Amino acid sequence: MTGVDEWTALLAEEGRLSPAAVDAILTTHGERGATAIEAVGESRVKEYRDFTVVVGHAEEYIVEDGACECRDAQYNLDSEDPDQLCWHVIAVAIARRVGAVDHHDMWYSEVREFL
Repeated sequence: MTGVDEWTALLAEEGRLSPAAVDAILTTHGERGATAIEAVGESRVKEYRDFTVVVGHAEEYIVEDGACECRDAQYNLDSEDPDQLCWHVIAVAIARRVGAVDHHDMWYSEVREFL
């Protein structure tokens, strides 16, 4: 079982960020995992009708179908290795499994007009 499989199974089973799940996330993803956990705790995973967005400190990152177009994902990660994920994708995976996604019944493109 890969690291991602381990912590996603723990989250699915427990429905919360238990100490064992947190440990598995941090062991697998290190600082990226810690940043993702922080984002989930701060309710920065937003789901709109068209996209799921993770609010960063300087930008918002669209996560779609388990992929992100952030620079970390583009330049630093091996897309063939399922354990190498950017913190945005990790945050979405965590938030969905623990019921911590902030749902908005509107299109993200409508929100972008205000930003």
